[in-house]
Amino acid sequence: MGSPAFAVPALEALAQAYPVVGVVTQPDRPAGRGSRLRPPPVKEAAERLGLPVFQPEKVAAPAALEHLRAWAPDVIVVAAFGQILPPALLSLPPHGCLNLHASLLPRWRGAAPIAAAILAGDTVTGVTLMQMDEGVDTGPILAWREEPIRPDDTAGSLTERLARVATKLLMDVLPDYLAGKVRPVPQPEEGVTYCRPLKKADGHLDWTRPAVELERQVRAVTPWPGAFTFWEGQMVKVLRATPLPDWSGPEPPGTVVPLGEGAAVIAGQGALQLLEVQMAGKNPMPVEAFLRGRRGFIGAVLG
Repeated sequence: MGSPAFAVPALEALAQAYPVVGVVTQPDRPAGRGSRLRPPPVKEAAERLGLPVFQPEKVAAPAALEHLRAWAPDVIVVAAFGQILPPALLSLPPHGCLNLHASLLPRWRGAAPIAAAILAGDTVTGVTLMQMDEGVDTGPILAWREEPIRPDDTAGSLTERLARVATKLLMDVLPDYLAGKVRPVPQPEEGVTYCRPLKKADGHLDWTRPAVELERQVRAVTPWPGAFTFWEGQMVKVLRATPLPDWSGPEPPGTVVPLGEGAAVIAGQGALQLLEVQMAGKNPMPVEAFLRGRRGFIGAVLG
């Protein structure tokens, strides 16, 4: 059970090693400029592998549960599925439901742990394989693996690495778990933190915040929803940036100031050097090229 690209490597590995009776993923959703229905990456992978696919709007619905009972799975592996599993489903497989969660639980329980770790300035994260219960990421732990967060990691790059870490963790532990050789350990009561799902508004840069936090925000919301600000009523996406925490000047937060052939934006503390930006409907470009066609940008106050 899974939906985004994070879950695809685990599905592919399971399909090579075990008889996968079926794949459960989210329904196709509208996406892109034309709002055309787009299948989840897990569905695309399942179809390539020739596996049955089930896309219930609500997995807790009686008809959905009957569908899954007919599959009679021995164990259910979940990776970023996007729906809460009801008790009737948790107790369905003899070996229970296992979840690959992209954090070192109990830190960053919830829907966006990778972005949360980058936003918080964590230097290490990882993946936890847990036995699911009725809580939100509260079940006992089977195993975990650490992964350092690199200074230039975006949510996208870190997700790709953690997907590989998660797959290896699952395939290393699952055989012993099914053989009854792995004993789940309750999560510690200390160190619990939660994160909520990302929204489009989470990409909006608040220039009154410190530059260090703004740079982490840029990386945490890349590729989605993307960091952005407004100049003369137009959205400007900030694709790459670097903090200048020691910058000081009289300009108010949000003011664009020259920096060599490039530009920086005054923050609540320090300044954020812009490296790559994109206007709506235009291609991404280095800030130096962006400035050559937009003289009024220097000195403007972004909102």
